[in-house]
Amino acid sequence: MKMSFTSSKKLVVIVGPTAVGKTDIAIELAEVLNGEIISADSRYFYRSMDIGTAKPDDAQLSRVNHHLINVADISDNWSLAVYQKAVNAAIDEILQKGKLPFLVGGTGQYIRAIIEGWQIPAKAPDPDIRNVLENWINKAGAEEIHNKLSIIDPVAAKQIDFRNKRRTIRALEVIFHTGKKFSEQRTKGKVNFKYKMIGLNRDRRQLYERIDKRIDAMFAAGFVDEVKALLARGYSINDPPMSAIGYQEVIQLIEGSLDLGECISQIKKKSREFVRRQANWFKSTDDRIKWFDVTIDRNEEIIAYIKSKEGWICE
Repeated sequence: MKMSFTSSKKLVVIVGPTAVGKTDIAIELAEVLNGEIISADSRYFYRSMDIGTAKPDDAQLSRVNHHLINVADISDNWSLAVYQKAVNAAIDEILQKGKLPFLVGGTGQYIRAIIEGWQIPAKAPDPDIRNVLENWINKAGAEEIHNKLSIIDPVAAKQIDFRNKRRTIRALEVIFHTGKKFSEQRTKGKVNFKYKMIGLNRDRRQLYERIDKRIDAMFAAGFVDEVKALLARGYSINDPPMSAIGYQEVIQLIEGSLDLGECISQIKKKSREFVRRQANWFKSTDDRIKWFDVTIDRNEEIIAYIKSKEGWICE
């Protein structure tokens, strides 16, 4: 007998580092618990970025209904505010079906925006300030401008990957326009659901082995051809989604500034670094998260925990 969640307004959040196994485990949980999955991986939004993002394949997507995968073109501006609105609509849609929504992914900022009800600064883009900032970042480089942000607003800088030029520019744009720190303008609101957070982890050595195998499999599956096709359509490293780990290195491979071995090595190294940055969002000391070491199968325990009264949070 399938469980119904129509009146309970509950959300299960599954977090953890890249390659830990969130996709497969979430699908199995959703199948058992009459659920649907909402992606909280910012790389999954964009059509035609499939291999390099390790996006769920057609077989996985067919097992349970997924939301917010392949919903945007690379040239679209999917801001945090746009994502937040889309997720809340998806949660309502799933609950109205009497199903349990699962918010699944490793993009910490997106997860926190949903469960904490962030009120995103509503300041509209200022074309003049944005043009100046874009010229500045193109000349000085993303890392240098991110360093400037860390001096002005260290809290905001800590929450933005230096490679994400669009978010760095947006934070500086709001700061220069308002004269206030970007981090101080984001407030928390009330959410209209209870949530339960489940963290997945593995032995670190096994996790790194899984990352390496995933990256090797990407190249075997045609990752370089995927990037070549995107470049042929006019996309470039200047499109924010293309700054994702892997795509920028493959572009360098295609342009001849990296050989294949260097390219793969850099992607593996940066992916491990990304795991360490993810830990800043999903801390072992965060008492909202119930952690499960999935080095061995823990699905039955996780299902029992979701069904229990324990751990539900109402902000």
